[in-house]
Amino acid sequence: MTHVELPHWPAPFATSPVNATVQVPGSKSLTNRYLILAALADGQSRLRAPLISRDSALMVTALRALGADVSEVAGDGQFGPDLLVTPIDFAVAGDTSIDCGLAGTVMRFVPPLAALRQGVTSFDGDPHARQRPMGAVIEALRGLGVAVSDAGGHQLPFAVTGTGSIPGGRLVVDASASSQFVSALLLIGSRFTDGLQLEHVGPPVPSLDHIAMTVKVLREVGVQVDDSVPNQWLVSPGTIGAIDVRIEQDLSNAGPFLAAALVTGGTVRIPNWPESTSQVGDQWRQILGQLGADVSLSQGTLTVTGGPRIRGAALADTSELAPTVAALCALADSPSTLTGIAHLRGHETDRLNALATEINRLGGAVAETADGLTISPAPLHKGLFRTYEDHRMATAGAIIGLAVPGVEVENIGTTAKTMPQFPALWADLVVTENPAAEVMGR
Repeated sequence: MTHVELPHWPAPFATSPVNATVQVPGSKSLTNRYLILAALADGQSRLRAPLISRDSALMVTALRALGADVSEVAGDGQFGPDLLVTPIDFAVAGDTSIDCGLAGTVMRFVPPLAALRQGVTSFDGDPHARQRPMGAVIEALRGLGVAVSDAGGHQLPFAVTGTGSIPGGRLVVDASASSQFVSALLLIGSRFTDGLQLEHVGPPVPSLDHIAMTVKVLREVGVQVDDSVPNQWLVSPGTIGAIDVRIEQDLSNAGPFLAAALVTGGTVRIPNWPESTSQVGDQWRQILGQLGADVSLSQGTLTVTGGPRIRGAALADTSELAPTVAALCALADSPSTLTGIAHLRGHETDRLNALATEINRLGGAVAETADGLTISPAPLHKGLFRTYEDHRMATAGAIIGLAVPGVEVENIGTTAKTMPQFPALWADLVVTENPAAEVMGR
């Protein structure tokens, strides 16, 4: 899937409360984790209703370059085909190259996998990808005896030279810049000869929910993981079972649509919301309530109804949900503080600086702190909301545009990273002539 830049997108302005039922594509975090495991499995796997987007396409292309066979087959998903994955034949050697794009899961998860092959695998990506932190993965591989050439910068581009096996054993890392450093090693650890004893030493690991997700999917495929001691993970050596799994919809990507209920004082329903999930997006049920929404989960449908106002709140550890939360707080009638998200400076862009800059450009009152943002009420006005090639910046601009006429979002096409259908789904959401719109895949 190519990355297409579109002209400035006039964000739809809501003239009445939204009233819609929305379904969104599959989870990027789950899709790419299952793809890695399928490439290592003991047989052919099937991913049902996976995410089909730029990030997942980059992962598929990377796995094909390493020798896996990934084919599309018809399924019942509304947003694209299923994926059949035949695992990598590690007896086949050869050099190859990987385009990471701007996908953190590709640039962090694939290098340890490539190290299991015989040959040199070169990694590079989009220009901003060369600024994303990679040191923990590079040093971890070196600590496992893998040769990595990175010109001393601990960032893309770099090359991994695999010899066909990794002994494994005890490894200490500093994963304070990204939980993906831990997940990258856990996903591969059972294929190390001696398994993996991983310990984090340093400031707290952000986004621990994503590590919990990794542990959960590993256990689903038969991998033994002991995470009973904080900051330590023990992965036993063994095989990875082939999988036939249906991917949950992306609950983080459901956030902007749920936010529309608060912004417009309307109602948005998301069917097939899981009763229990490892996705960080399940936090919307608590977050939106704190911001003044009425939130209920009944018979698998999450319903969010906005009230007469959006309340400010003090919110901690909102992780990848923070751009949507910040957009809502910029429209609130009282101050908000977002804390515990310093690691967002190393995401697709420096999200803290980008959010403060773009909201303030529209008249907002946002200030950066050491680990987050403070957001005070201020009247917003029309203008351009830049996205910095970051899909969550684009959706944040769309949210503000619901309440502020004349907002234009730069390159809405960047949403293709995790949700190519976003512009169409968003336009359907704001349709006012239908009293109860159903926003589905096209």
